[in-house]
Amino acid sequence: MRKDYLKFFHHRIGAHSYTHPRKEYFNLFFYKAIYYFFFIVLPLVLLDLSWWQVGLGFVIMHLIEGITLGLVFQLAHVVEGTNFPTPNAQGNMEDAWAVHQLRTTANFAPDSKLAAFLCGGLNRQIEHHLFPKICHVHYPALSVIVRHTAQEFGLPYLENKTFFIALQSHYRMLRKLGKDAFVPSTTVQPTVLPFPLIKLA
Repeated sequence: MRKDYLKFFHHRIGAHSYTHPRKEYFNLFFYKAIYYFFFIVLPLVLLDLSWWQVGLGFVIMHLIEGITLGLVFQLAHVVEGTNFPTPNAQGNMEDAWAVHQLRTTANFAPDSKLAAFLCGGLNRQIEHHLFPKICHVHYPALSVIVRHTAQEFGLPYLENKTFFIALQSHYRMLRKLGKDAFVPSTTVQPTVLPFPLIKLA
């Protein structure tokens, strides 16, 4: 929640600077006020709970929500088979937008009605990326067309059959990325003391 304000008032994203229209200032504070009213003020007023119980529930709610969203997006993007392309020397991405989505995204538990219900269809992340304005109840039918089209053009259609298979793939991917990033030091660095040495006579 704190990050919402920090990001909003930080007027740069990378090399790009921007300013928000006045309407967005209203939207931020007005809708945040409504949110705080429903999730903090109303429970304090209507429920027979002390302030610390409401506060604890509020924190637990955000922790669970954060873990759930983190898992969904990690299992859809940081698994074996997904690519992490970078711009070329001119600052452009080599692939077309739709191809980029296929190379960088994976579905998980696509046949699980429970996963579809709990994730709101985000377990079919490929279809979600390609058709963000289409209701997720249509994703199963769309996935047949997308898979066939991907095969027709020799493009990947990445999918982990269950949540736990995706979780294992995510774990292996994190280990691989960690090992690739780790460069063992071959030279011993001199120790820098936080105080000057005193030479004794």
